[in-house]
Amino acid sequence: MSRARKPGGRRWIKWLVIGPLLAIVLLQLYFFLMVCWYARVNPDTTSMQRQQLAELRSKNPNAKLVQQWVPYAAISDNLKRAVVASEDANFTDHDGVDWDALEKAYTRNNKKHKVVGGGSTITQQLAKNLFLSGSRNYLRKGQEMIIAFMLETVMTKERILEIYLNVVEMGRGRFGAEAAARYYFNTTAARLTPAQAAQLAVMLPNPRFYDKHKTNYLARRTSLIQRRMSSAELP
Repeated sequence: MSRARKPGGRRWIKWLVIGPLLAIVLLQLYFFLMVCWYARVNPDTTSMQRQQLAELRSKNPNAKLVQQWVPYAAISDNLKRAVVASEDANFTDHDGVDWDALEKAYTRNNKKHKVVGGGSTITQQLAKNLFLSGSRNYLRKGQEMIIAFMLETVMTKERILEIYLNVVEMGRGRFGAEAAARYYFNTTAARLTPAQAAQLAVMLPNPRFYDKHKTNYLARRTSLIQRRMSSAELP
């Protein structure tokens, strides 16, 4: 005679499956609500800023980040064009993800047998800065893409670029265009020259390194981006 299965055991198995799925859905809902909020309200802080502040305060408890928010109109078009030319030439055309760039990055990663580049758009970089860690793995990349689609659905391209230029890391403990312009060139984000803007854009992939090292590559890449700026399309 077979024993009847206990209903409680079935419920346990059901929640073992449903529980993680529910947690994922709630997490995506949280991200979406925050994206809707940031469409109108400037973020006080970002995930990337919190991580760097914790790192700085592990060595200096009194450490502070340097950032000054400026509206989109108060940021030089030179910097906007330089960042688009350097980081995301198809910014005005894609829906958050540049699939061609992503495919090229995937091919490079397979050859290196590790994640060395993600082919991220400006929108994806903003998603990472706002909500995620700096780790490189495909799970985080997938979440980054989902948030990027949320950003593109809720926000205008101008708003995405405005937030990005105000929260992106520009050196150790330094975030945003205004802080970078004042630190590196003793000027404001509104008055950046084409050459200054191009240099800041080139520093973005590794700002802490270029903060301390002005290499020949930085100079060559800056000249290249400056030449490309005239063809960069702004939203």
